[in-house]
Amino acid sequence: MSNSLHGIAGVDEAGRGPMIGPMVVCGILMESRDLPSLKRMGAKDSKVLTPRRRAELSQAINNVAAKVELEIISAYDIDSYRKKMTLNEIEVRAFIAILKKLKPEEAYLDAADVKADRFGSTIGDRSGLTKLGCKIVSEHKADAKYPVVSAASIIAKHKRDSIIESLHHEYGDFGSGYPSDPKTVEFVKGYIIENKKLPIIVRISWESVTKLEDKYRMKQSRLDRF
Repeated sequence: MSNSLHGIAGVDEAGRGPMIGPMVVCGILMESRDLPSLKRMGAKDSKVLTPRRRAELSQAINNVAAKVELEIISAYDIDSYRKKMTLNEIEVRAFIAILKKLKPEEAYLDAADVKADRFGSTIGDRSGLTKLGCKIVSEHKADAKYPVVSAASIIAKHKRDSIIESLHHEYGDFGSGYPSDPKTVEFVKGYIIENKKLPIIVRISWESVTKLEDKYRMKQSRLDRF
């Protein structure tokens, strides 16, 4: 085992699926002796926690973690990258960037790939960490199983929540940013109908966005004929 590797890391993302706002990837590094503190404080899958509880836990996790790293990928950057690569590849690169900074002895990842093992081995190989002796565990729903991944998911979700809140002040309340949110859909639809260019915070490469554009731009062009 290389002396350059130290501690136990968890890595997860928030905001993979929305059509508005960034994707946030977080990695935390813990000393093994401090891991039980994550369970004691109630670190669990961020999706089952309220925004207020995520904010409280995010602060507590930052206080006990040896290191915290974030990669924030804007909607604009996601659209740009997707011209050349898949969303999975974007996520792989973000995980690699974080793990190369953390340099853990063990890393627990919430897998983005349908094949969880492939996700982990790709990251381990391309980061160079596997060669150094890092043990990588890559599983689906790791955020519900490993407190160190839960903690990363909490910080990632809290950071994204904070960014979305600041975007609401700038653009108005567009809801959560997810395609399942009627408020988000109405926001995007409103821009399209008014024939305004979609703002930079909208992921224009998203299928849910292009479907709205196809539907309402066509509808507007028909109205403009009369």
